[in-house]
Amino acid sequence: MSSDQLAQTITPKECATELMDTILPVMQFIRTEMRSQSASLLSVPQFRVLAFLNVHPGASLSDVAEHLGVTRATASAMTDRLVQRGFIDRAERPQERRHVALKLTEVGSAHLQQSQENTRDRIATLLNQLTEEQLSTVLMGLGMLKEVFADAELG
Repeated sequence: MSSDQLAQTITPKECATELMDTILPVMQFIRTEMRSQSASLLSVPQFRVLAFLNVHPGASLSDVAEHLGVTRATASAMTDRLVQRGFIDRAERPQERRHVALKLTEVGSAHLQQSQENTRDRIATLLNQLTEEQLSTVLMGLGMLKEVFADAELG
């Protein structure tokens, strides 16, 4: 079946099912790889805090707690350990004395970047088995998905 024929016969719901069935193992692979890069230095939740703060610099303790699905007290203890180890900084927000803004330090950012680079290398090794045409198709599909979900976030 050609790609044109396939595109005409698949429904959005079937595509959504296939997307979910594909994304879950891909995300599990990425998480496992990222964790293995930090296994000796950080717990999984601590690593997740670094990744979250990389995308959301200046996030509050409540933001971190919500992201991890833990209480503020648990998030506070976790961030305290990361501050002590030099991975993140806490700064009081001038307009709200009781709230702190959290951000990665250079050490935390470098550790996260190294873990991400090592994970990218592992993924690239797996993708070596694809042809240039297949890689192009994957990139095209990912670009389409990025657009669809970027638009969905705005709405």
